[in-house]
Amino acid sequence: MLRPGIALFALSLLAPAATSAADPRPGLYVDALSAVHRWGHPRWTLAENDEALKARLSHAVKKDRTITADEAEELFPPARFQRLAGTDAALSADELENALNTDTPSTRKELLPGAADALATLATGLDQLKPRHQQAANELARWILTRPAGQPIHVTVVCTGNSRRSILGSTLGNLAADYYGMPEIRFHSGGTAPSAFNPRTIKALTSLGVEVTPLGDEAPRGTAGEPNPRYRVRWGTGTAAEAVEFSKKYSDAANPREDFAAILVCSEADAACPIVTGAAVRIPAPFLDPKDYDGSSVETQKYEERRDDIGRMMLAAMLQVRNARDE
Repeated sequence: MLRPGIALFALSLLAPAATSAADPRPGLYVDALSAVHRWGHPRWTLAENDEALKARLSHAVKKDRTITADEAEELFPPARFQRLAGTDAALSADELENALNTDTPSTRKELLPGAADALATLATGLDQLKPRHQQAANELARWILTRPAGQPIHVTVVCTGNSRRSILGSTLGNLAADYYGMPEIRFHSGGTAPSAFNPRTIKALTSLGVEVTPLGDEAPRGTAGEPNPRYRVRWGTGTAAEAVEFSKKYSDAANPREDFAAILVCSEADAACPIVTGAAVRIPAPFLDPKDYDGSSVETQKYEERRDDIGRMMLAAMLQVRNARDE
């Protein structure tokens, strides 16, 4: 289950009448945050500015449930605000909701319901990213923006055993790409010393709303000789919203061999791979290993925390790419 802190923070800033138990809409504040991420000044797509953005929004969102042109000056370019607000120069909750619904990418609509809700919540918490992960998101976005839009773009998430963080990274990367309507960007996973897709990783993904189904066969085993079953990981209803995952080297035939971005999500893989063969760019983004909590009373919580940390980094990168392409 996702930690409630993110949603509670956002809901605490809602205008008093913005939401209720009978109102399924996320509320004016959350819609306004999504709208500024989508159409606001480019600086607001950067995760390092997300806390400052939220501070501005908490002042801009008023009891009358509108955002005026004066309040929006630091949030939106004038022309974009005028298109959203219309002739009355005031952006209402209904106008925001309608604009966001109209703009929703088809691949977001096709996400499995639980996964879609989870991504929407994670997108409200980009301020929680650590500086090194903000930097990694920015580097990934810059590299993707050098590639031709609409053409396949590949990213491989690398860790040592390809059992935990790298598979969380590839799945959350694919979810983030589809959430922002860019199915041509595809994430893969690999390791330097393959082991097996860990059951705790599977649990963290299924609790997010992702389907993980054993295929009934096994991939080649790593040096430790442990069983290495293959799984279908499915995050949406579209035919491309799934991947086959198993533990493998990053250079495995199932992964891209050249012209891909490599994201190294553990310090061991970062040290072991000063050069990632075939990669066009190498981006260190180490996260603490949830394995350290295996067998403890907080095991499930720590795997979900790591999943969410990685998910926010992927969302931060995809948000930048989508908006930069639309300028």
